[in-house]
Amino acid sequence: MKGNRVILSLVFLILGYMLAFSYHLTKSDTEGAKISDKQWERSYDLRSQLIELEEKNRTLQHELVEKQEKLSEIEKDLAKEEQVFYNLAEDAEKYRMFLGKVKVKGSGVEVTLADGDYDPTEENANNYIVHEHHVFKVINELYISGATAVAVNGQRLSYNSYIVCDGPVITIDGFQYPAPFVISAIGDPDVLFSALNLTGGVKDQLVNDNISFSLEKKSEIVFEPILGG
Repeated sequence: MKGNRVILSLVFLILGYMLAFSYHLTKSDTEGAKISDKQWERSYDLRSQLIELEEKNRTLQHELVEKQEKLSEIEKDLAKEEQVFYNLAEDAEKYRMFLGKVKVKGSGVEVTLADGDYDPTEENANNYIVHEHHVFKVINELYISGATAVAVNGQRLSYNSYIVCDGPVITIDGFQYPAPFVISAIGDPDVLFSALNLTGGVKDQLVNDNISFSLEKKSEIVFEPILGG
């Protein structure tokens, strides 16, 4: 009887141990499954956030490209406007120079017209003195050849200047000047020099009228602005 109890006790002990081990194993598997589920949910959330961020990034990139294209168009328009304003400013400066409102400095040429040598056989003295039409010929040729500013005996000319011959003197804008008449012009010296020296041109015409004509290039000519007006 005592031996049966011992055997029965061993059976219960082994059975208890098996039940305890089975419970512990089941609990471990359950907890492991729960951890795996949480990790999967976390990974899914992170992937979802990443996908959402990538979509936002693509959207922002498209917006950036569109804004860059608009900016490029604006820059092109501004460049065109800048060129227009530059041209207007350049034209305005040319008009101010033409009107004599600003000081100008540059290279150019200087023409000197003087009365011809006295000829006792010449009955009419007007045939060898400088007249306003002689001065006009030189001035017109200088402007046609690109002169930006012209002066006679230091008197700067403007768009409404007038020149009148009054005996042995010439009146320019109300100021009288005797011969010789020094005509200064700012512009390309080579072009102006060549234009006045053309065969059959201004120089030859004046020489044929017994006018003393001299021409030289100048590295620097300065004209002060015309006061008043």
